[in-house]
Amino acid sequence: MINSERWIHLIIFVLGVPLNQGGHGIAQVALNYNGTPRTTCQGSGRNNSKPIDRYDSSIMLRQLRSEMIRMTSVQDKPLDGYIVPSNDDHQSSIPLSHARKGPSESETVLPHYMRREFLTGFRGSAGEALVTANKAILWTDGRYHIQADHQLDCNWILMKYGDEGVPSMTQWLKQEFQNNSEARIGADPKLIPAKTWIDWEKELGESSIHLVAVHKNLIDIIWQVNRTSDITHPAYKLKNEFSGKSWQEKIHQVRCLMENASADALVITALDDIAWLLNIRGWDLPNTPVLRAYVVLTPQAILLYTDRKKIKRSVDLHLKTDGCYYADCVRIVNYSEIWNDLRTLSQSWTKVWLPAPCGYAQGVSRQIYVSIPPSKHLFKPSPIIALRAVKNDIEKNGMRQAHIRDAIVMCDFLADMEFQMSINRKEWDEMQVVRAINGFRFEMDYNQGIAFPTIVGYGAHGAQPHYEPTERTSALIGKDSTLVIDSGGQYFDGTTDVTRTFHFGEPTEEQKRAYTRVLIGSIQLASMVFPADLRADQLDVFAREPLWKAGYDYMHGTGHGIGHFLSVHESPISVSYIQNTTVTPGCSTRLQPGNFLSNEPGYYKNGKFGIRLENVLEVVDAEIKNTKLLKFRDVTLVPYEPKLIDLSMLNRSHRRWLNNYNRRIREEVGPEILKKYKMEAYQWMEKRTRSIPEEGEVDVDYFTGDSNPILSKTSHLLIILVIFFHIWHVAYMICS
Repeated sequence: MINSERWIHLIIFVLGVPLNQGGHGIAQVALNYNGTPRTTCQGSGRNNSKPIDRYDSSIMLRQLRSEMIRMTSVQDKPLDGYIVPSNDDHQSSIPLSHARKGPSESETVLPHYMRREFLTGFRGSAGEALVTANKAILWTDGRYHIQADHQLDCNWILMKYGDEGVPSMTQWLKQEFQNNSEARIGADPKLIPAKTWIDWEKELGESSIHLVAVHKNLIDIIWQVNRTSDITHPAYKLKNEFSGKSWQEKIHQVRCLMENASADALVITALDDIAWLLNIRGWDLPNTPVLRAYVVLTPQAILLYTDRKKIKRSVDLHLKTDGCYYADCVRIVNYSEIWNDLRTLSQSWTKVWLPAPCGYAQGVSRQIYVSIPPSKHLFKPSPIIALRAVKNDIEKNGMRQAHIRDAIVMCDFLADMEFQMSINRKEWDEMQVVRAINGFRFEMDYNQGIAFPTIVGYGAHGAQPHYEPTERTSALIGKDSTLVIDSGGQYFDGTTDVTRTFHFGEPTEEQKRAYTRVLIGSIQLASMVFPADLRADQLDVFAREPLWKAGYDYMHGTGHGIGHFLSVHESPISVSYIQNTTVTPGCSTRLQPGNFLSNEPGYYKNGKFGIRLENVLEVVDAEIKNTKLLKFRDVTLVPYEPKLIDLSMLNRSHRRWLNNYNRRIREEVGPEILKKYKMEAYQWMEKRTRSIPEEGEVDVDYFTGDSNPILSKTSHLLIILVIFFHIWHVAYMICS
């Protein structure tokens, strides 16, 4: 029976009424313009016992402030403030305004473009820095509150985005400069999304503050030492056997949408859009296989603006660049020529499609936006977003196969680690886990690296949703707390993202209850049957409800779209009640068959331990007669940690779901493990996927014992059959 509290939550979400808008409800909350208290930055402790990974930004701040008043740098009057975002020229990072919508993985730019990290020392993927003549402020979201407090030195005011009473950047600016007759705040227009710039100007419209476009990036001026170079690895084509559709077909689809919108041209700046459209991949982001480029698409031409040295002969042939003077070939143009061409070519265009924000996609930059006359703007989300979010049959099968391979990686690695931990053969620390699990993944067929920096957090580190260990912070892994591992791989046929939480000793009752609540939330979301017109954000309540009932919540979204050998965060899907429920035209929030998204609720006890469980789900037809209902199918097939499950908290439907899930692991992953002769991994997997009674108590030794008669007979028979097959195959080859 569903209690009244749950009914209230369900009704609210179905109606689309937000439960919380970042602390701004009916009652107005007083804003705190001084930020939150900083660790070891007050009183006598200011210079003592500072966090080990704290960064000294004093010199960088002094140099930046010198450039802010240097007229040759700003090409105008001195600045009163300067904004440093996390973006590169293609808006590759996740916007801070969407940070709580997205879970824990990092969407980073190349080290060469990590300007905010250089200035602040804060290494999280989402954050906005503002420097004035006498203050330095950084805004970041709940995933990074603890990390930012540790890494920022005491020069910085920390604004914990998502907490009550935290002002936005524009609110802070209006308060800070309320007595100034004029305040000039600069920013690089190539790094700021056009929509963000428009919103800032609107919010500052009644004030004395003016936004100033500074075309010479001030961080680039002061960052002259120890800056990594921009990489020049060549791009490569993605074969049709993996993409499932030629780039010419995709171009035709997009041109049809342009014709329907009466657009003469489409300017594409998002790197994953370009990679998908042209079936090419590259190395120009740390963990996302894309080529740094722009594309201008018209009915008559396809212009690819990139570094010519990155286009190999095989890619030239793929894109038909030789003698390209017709509509269905690609003309290569020097990367920097985009700015001249937009101004000249647009003179003959009537309407130019400039991508607006949609989900994690931030749209075109301010610089692109102002390069086209305002009368010719068609400012709406890229048509490519909706096309690539729905995977074709080849892509869907590839995603499933990639996750099976990834499950082998997880079982193989975890079996090895658990064995070594059990006999105290080796002391593991967090960085060793990162290196080992990445190494196991690199050995798999079709692997092209990791999908994001691997997250490994033990104990208190696990309570930081986006903790990434370093050599300085790496903690030893013991047996009295939980270990959170969040990792994923890039494969030619798919992108994976999986999180599991483990315990190598005896978990406490608190840890077991927390883990089980997270598991129940994950099961409830995965078990959903829902109408096709339900918004993705409305699904969030089902994952959070078990935690809400106990008075808990987590400061990140529950799910995000997953790309096919592309971004681990893919627009437009976001499962998060925190997002704005206003539907952006051209940016659908409805799910449909062929979508892939993550399901990752969590629990974080600050300073103690963390828990997160993540599966990737495929949206499929519910196959209920005379309906258009949808449901989910888990493509992640990795066992849970049985010793952390309090079976008394699971009802019959939860147990049935868990049994069915474990059966799929045995049937779909088990044979693939055996084909690779990984017997320890197979036994580890089998032990953790034992069926449980749907009712009644279960012996606490059920998962820790060495035998399970039913499963053992099945597995032994399967092992014998596999060995017999391989002996027969070898004999046949010799005789042939």
